[in-house]
Amino acid sequence: MAEADSVAVIGLGRFGRSVALELMASGTEVLGIDSDPDTVRALNGQLTQVVRADASKEDVLRQLAVQDFDRAVVAITGDLKASILVTSMLLKLGGPVVWAKARDEQHGTILEQLGVHHTVYPEADMGRRVAHLVRGAAKDYLEIDHGYALVKVAAPSEIQGTPLGQTELRKRRGVTIAAWRSGEGEWQYADSATTLGPGDTVLAVGPTKRVEGFAQLQ
Repeated sequence: MAEADSVAVIGLGRFGRSVALELMASGTEVLGIDSDPDTVRALNGQLTQVVRADASKEDVLRQLAVQDFDRAVVAITGDLKASILVTSMLLKLGGPVVWAKARDEQHGTILEQLGVHHTVYPEADMGRRVAHLVRGAAKDYLEIDHGYALVKVAAPSEIQGTPLGQTELRKRRGVTIAAWRSGEGEWQYADSATTLGPGDTVLAVGPTKRVEGFAQLQ
């Protein structure tokens, strides 16, 4: 999927605002839409365009030319009906690729049945991430997809001093070292000749359970 040059963010609460501002920082054109005047006023001048509007109405979306945007993010979860209506209208327009925030699994199921392209669960994802950091030695953790994860962890002693190609790590532990760095140095791609030592940090990727097990190694 190519990078988006323009994104419409509908719902500018904490999540929507964070997404919109991060997109702006990366140089993306952002249209922010919210029904609350104070929210719109607070973001005036921080986004390419921010408007107060009822995004559940097709004519409003067309007037704002949302159908011409590359992506649309529905960041509404407080009002389930509004989230579903807005998502339905966006899909009916047939223009942007739609990302929708789900409050829970039931909400997510409805969004997926509507045909939304991507469903995100930020609260649940953050909860899982923090839980993994709290319970293990991981320095950072990211669930890439259901059942697949990436972990940042100190290189365990069992793979130090031997080229990665000779450790049979994927066969024994079910994970692959994608990148590494020494101390606070620059990240480098890992290959079969990479030899790790004390103080090195690695990014390991693989099935969630295998990654969790790898993160427990010392």
